[in-house]
Amino acid sequence: MITIKEIADMLDLSTTTVSNVIHGKTGQVSEATVERVRQVLKEYDYVPNISARNLASNQSKIIGVAILNSRKGYVNYLKDAFISELLGSIERELKERDYYLMMCFSSDTRELIQRVSAWNADGLILFGIMAEDYLEIQKQFKKPQVYIDSYMGDLHLHGVNIGLDDRRGGYMAGRYLLEHGHRRIGFIADNFKGGDYERYCGFTQALSEAGIIVRESDFIEVEPDEQSLAACYERVYQRRHEFTAFFCASDYYALCLMNFLTDRGVKVPQEISIMGFDDNIYSRMARPAITTIHQDATQKGALAVHHLMRQFDSDEAVSDQVVLPVELVERDTVRRLES
Repeated sequence: MITIKEIADMLDLSTTTVSNVIHGKTGQVSEATVERVRQVLKEYDYVPNISARNLASNQSKIIGVAILNSRKGYVNYLKDAFISELLGSIERELKERDYYLMMCFSSDTRELIQRVSAWNADGLILFGIMAEDYLEIQKQFKKPQVYIDSYMGDLHLHGVNIGLDDRRGGYMAGRYLLEHGHRRIGFIADNFKGGDYERYCGFTQALSEAGIIVRESDFIEVEPDEQSLAACYERVYQRRHEFTAFFCASDYYALCLMNFLTDRGVKVPQEISIMGFDDNIYSRMARPAITTIHQDATQKGALAVHHLMRQFDSDEAVSDQVVLPVELVERDTVRRLES
């Protein structure tokens, strides 16, 4: 590949002038010279040496995005359209600011931090962090941080957390199902903490206010990997006569459940009603389309990058909690029962 020195010799320019054009510092360079340099760059398919540039500026231009898996073993989070949309939004916002995204998925907090440190990341965006994980991160990583859907309890937050009114979303789902005549409702999630726990609390609050006793067995915990999930849904199928509706903590689980039951001849919503959470592309494309609670994953990603860049631009410590709203999206998977 052609070097900066070779380009400078070819055009009878200094290497500094050529370097300035390559890196967009053209304030002191004439338009004619800029055009000459760019023509050579295009002709020779010149690719800047990012490592050298970053070394000179003492920046890696890398932002680590870490998702902590609460379970042992491999879980492909990218199958969930909410996660994919969130990461796509983060990548787009970073690209517009000339940063690069590096992803890490792990069930070990220390491994997450070690990988990010090895990348020499300028900052970190973390998803689904709990209090004990947060304390470990604070020990190991001292650069700007933004959290998404993380629950640190009463701990003082160093950075920004972009969250959601999960409890209200669960409450809205519970109220909606009650208003449609449902009294025997199962709740399906893959854990009992963080956002799913908040959604469950809101859901059970709505039922309790209506005088409905929520049984412990009404909470149905599923495993996220496909083989285990199918086994979990087989148990749901065997118990289907105990319920008239299910509220799933994500659209992903709602769609998986609907497909599983449909394949076994159970009609949705004629025989069983299903409600999801997220309002992602799955809920809109499914037939019947899934009634759900909307959250804006794209906005979450954009806000995460915005608040990370804000920390780069300021020497002041930042501590902020952003709570985004939710709304009900009524579609076709909840049947109104006759009173």
